[in-house]
Formats: sequence, C-alpha cells, structure tokens
Amino acid sequence: MAQHQHQSGYAGMENRDIKGLSPEQVADLRDGKGMGASLPAELNGIPGPLHVLQLRDQLKVTPQQQSALMQVTAQMKASAEALGARVILEERNLDLAFRSGTADEKSIEAMTNRIAVLNGQLRAVHLVAHLQTRKLLSEQQVVAYNEARGYGSETTNPGARQH
Repeated sequence: MAQHQHQSGYAGMENRDIKGLSPEQVADLRDGKGMGASLPAELNGIPGPLHVLQLRDQLKVTPQQQSALMQVTAQMKASAEALGARVILEERNLDLAFRSGTADEKSIEAMTNRIAVLNGQLRAVHLVAHLQTRKLLSEQQVVAYNEARGYGSETTNPGARQH
C-alpha cells in the first residue's frame, strides 16, 4: 500500500542558504532595495527619489532638484544597504541557532526583536526618502508624477496638505 505524502508549501526552501529569506530577498537587501517598504508613501501620492529621477524629463526636474534628488537617493541607498547587511546577518544567526540546536525561547525572542527593529529602520529609511523628495518638488510635479505612475485622483495631490 503506497503512503500518501502531504508536501508542504515550503518544500524546497530547506535548501536555502538562509531559510527565512529567499535568494531574491537577500539580493534586494544587499542592494538596498525597498521591497515595498515605501508603499504607504508612494500610494498616498508622495513620490520616491528614484522614480522621480527616472521621470525627470517628464516632470521638468531642474538641475538643482536633480542634484538634491541624487543626494537623497545616495543617502537612502547607503543606509539601506548597511541595514540590509545587518538584517541578513541577523537572519543567518537565527537560522544557525535552529540548525545547531542552540535555539531557546530567550535567544529567539532577542534575535527576532533585533530583526524587527532593523526591518523597521530599513523601512523608515525608504519612507523618509519619500518625504525628503516631496519637499523638493512643486505641486505640479507631484501631480504629474502621480499621473505618470498611473495613480488615481485621490493620490494626485496629497502633498498640498503638507505645505
């Protein structure tokens, strides 16, 4: 009689270097990518620096704005890469604790708290870059940005409330 197996949706993930992170997540953390961290800003009409730079001609970004946006982007990327490296390290430590059999409640609570704090800091880096970007743009540029990104009318000018 053949045994019926119930494969987990996690099957294959046991071969990951760091079990809690996909290879794509590791790469994104190393590269300082946002991974959706700035959605509350972006989808509420507060532009991100990278996308503004990509749309600079359409948004009529001035040379001064472009220079400032490049600084915001460089700062964001440097901070995000540093925090991403720390997240990877802490996730690796968490994985190692389970793999080595040294995991206990106290150490796991401490490790996951550190990871949560780092993820919060990483998210804040991306969200703050959106706020900094918004301050550099005119109302018309924000409207044009949101239209270019295909967002609805509810998000086309929320930044006006911030000035």
